[in-house]
Amino acid sequence: MPQPSAQVTAAEISRIAGVTRATVSNWRRRHEDFPAPAGGTETSPLYDLETVRAWLSSRGQTAAAAPAEELRTLLRLRPTGAGSAVPLLPLVLATSRRTPEELTALADLPDADLAARADAAVADLADTVPQTEAAPFTAADAGIVRALIHCVREESAQAALDVLAERELDDSASTGTYQTPNRLADLMARLLPADTARVLDPACGSGTLLAAAARHGARELYGQDALPVQAQRSAVRLLLATPDAAVSVQAGDSLRHDAFPQPPVDAVLCNPPYGDRDWGHDELAYDPRWAYGVPPRMESELAWTQHALAHLHPGGYAVLLLPPATAARASGRRVRAELVRSGALRAVAALPPGTATPLHIGLQLWILQTPEPNGPDRASVLFVDAGAERQQERPRNRAESTLGSLGTPRRRDALDWDELTDTVLDHWTAFRSSPESFSDEPGVARAVSVLDLLDEVVDLTPARQVRALPADIDPAQVARQTEDHRKQLTEHADLLAEAAQGTWQPTGDSPRQWRTATLSDLARGGALEILRAATETREKTEGAQWRAENAGRPVLYGTDIADGVPASGTFLDSMPLKASPVIAEGDILVRVFTGDGGSMARLADEQDVGVLLGHDLYLLRPDPTRLDPWFLAGFVGAHDNITGASTGSTTIHLQPGRLRVPLVPLQEQRRYGEAFRRVYELHTAARQATELAHEYADLLTTGLTAGVLLPPETASA
Repeated sequence: MPQPSAQVTAAEISRIAGVTRATVSNWRRRHEDFPAPAGGTETSPLYDLETVRAWLSSRGQTAAAAPAEELRTLLRLRPTGAGSAVPLLPLVLATSRRTPEELTALADLPDADLAARADAAVADLADTVPQTEAAPFTAADAGIVRALIHCVREESAQAALDVLAERELDDSASTGTYQTPNRLADLMARLLPADTARVLDPACGSGTLLAAAARHGARELYGQDALPVQAQRSAVRLLLATPDAAVSVQAGDSLRHDAFPQPPVDAVLCNPPYGDRDWGHDELAYDPRWAYGVPPRMESELAWTQHALAHLHPGGYAVLLLPPATAARASGRRVRAELVRSGALRAVAALPPGTATPLHIGLQLWILQTPEPNGPDRASVLFVDAGAERQQERPRNRAESTLGSLGTPRRRDALDWDELTDTVLDHWTAFRSSPESFSDEPGVARAVSVLDLLDEVVDLTPARQVRALPADIDPAQVARQTEDHRKQLTEHADLLAEAAQGTWQPTGDSPRQWRTATLSDLARGGALEILRAATETREKTEGAQWRAENAGRPVLYGTDIADGVPASGTFLDSMPLKASPVIAEGDILVRVFTGDGGSMARLADEQDVGVLLGHDLYLLRPDPTRLDPWFLAGFVGAHDNITGASTGSTTIHLQPGRLRVPLVPLQEQRRYGEAFRRVYELHTAARQATELAHEYADLLTTGLTAGVLLPPETASA
């Protein structure tokens, strides 16, 4: 039975052709031979895909869509319903094990032969991806198989995997499927002992935590997720990233249908679902996992906590990412008390908002350890308020730490991952090695005795446990710091006023009309290069010399661009790379992922020179004799330009080749470039002044409420 003709929207035509939507609209109005709608409505017409491609080809308009976007479009055109992308998941793994030359040869096969080869490759991997039944490929599937091969060859297997998972998540109407950020996953993995070999994640999602554990030495990885697509995605991802590790991922509800009851593992890493009322309270009321008390119906997080402990051998560790309400809700008091009394709870660390989804909430890391028979008594619990640490420079000594401990959290534009990681790791390492001799850091970290915690509330909120007492604060020191901040704020206010000076004239009665070109056009003409880092492949020797030469070099990430801060990473301390451009003066740095706020692009300055480009950035390197860097950075980073060049639904990616810039003489470019430089200075001055204003206000509030500052004399007084 013949398949129905694939139909595409005008937006998808723009992505296929590598042009803007406005260009497609112009084609429809100006060219009588433009394909007529084959379906849809008058306001949202649909066009026959093959007819559109034939029309584009007749006009010499070759397809310019990125391989991932081509794959995404073809997936959307497949029959709807969950599972439409599932048969392709093992194929990602199979193609990743082929050389680029072998992939090119595969893509050149006739349709029927390609389908047969795809069937054979998937059959060899049938047991590696959970709940994927072998569905025979036909000649009609050759187009999407080729698109997948091109995506793996030109971008990466991980990029193809993300596109397939995105389609499955869209089809299943799943909500709450948030990926744990890589930097947070690394922090959680580093909280485990260095010799940890067997790690379980009972809510593994896309496998971020298990991948982090593998990077830090784990060799046996076990995962389970209630969403089959997430379990499938996790299995393929881990097999791609850790070919030498033993990987076992299962689909299913971990609380109701535990896939790994035995044997115990060395550690559990988990970012479980929050606020789940239907976690199985009634049917699991007598479950043997509840050694610390039956979790109340509203406390699914405490069920996951005990589930993690039940899978550990004596002395094994679990690190869970939990919402702050878990530490203080009245309904969970009894279970919290037993976790504390037994010594199973070792530490709670509060993280700042923005660390992970939901971004407006400061989540917490709970570190647990199963009690050991005849083991040492655990008489205290460590509390770290890394959420407060984000709001201030880390104090160099105890005297400098007395002030910020009382202040309310103040807004910061940047999340300093290195500082956050050091804060949590340093205090946890010191506490784990010697709890009895742990030295508190007022306002940041404190070891609290078990007896002090076992009150009527059993409140485990770090901010309440580490708060410094007024007696610890030196009033004179607070007054000096307040005056210093007032002077700095005044200076920055003057700089902001200076940056805002100038008169900006209108262009006339109507906006200026630009003749533009895409970055792809400019790159083909040699006016610039578009560069990106290459992620590590399964061949261990590939790029080994490059990796050794660049060990310890700073790495710039997309979040650094968004937050306006220097490079926050260190090579070999994050996602593996096999090669990456070294940033030079005049380069324009552009983020891969869009739609999450913050700056999208910036011109490399002194702090960026010599730094490695992260995997989530593009680097534009213009020929300065043809393109002014500030001019290019200004137009590339414009919101409308970014939006027009972005694709995707669940995850929005920038396609840099589709960004457009005006074609104007170099002298005029420099005039615009100078204007963009002034705008950048205005942004910078505004950010610094805002930050100092928040700091100054917090210092005043702290001093007044702690009783160490007096209100100023006023005329009315």
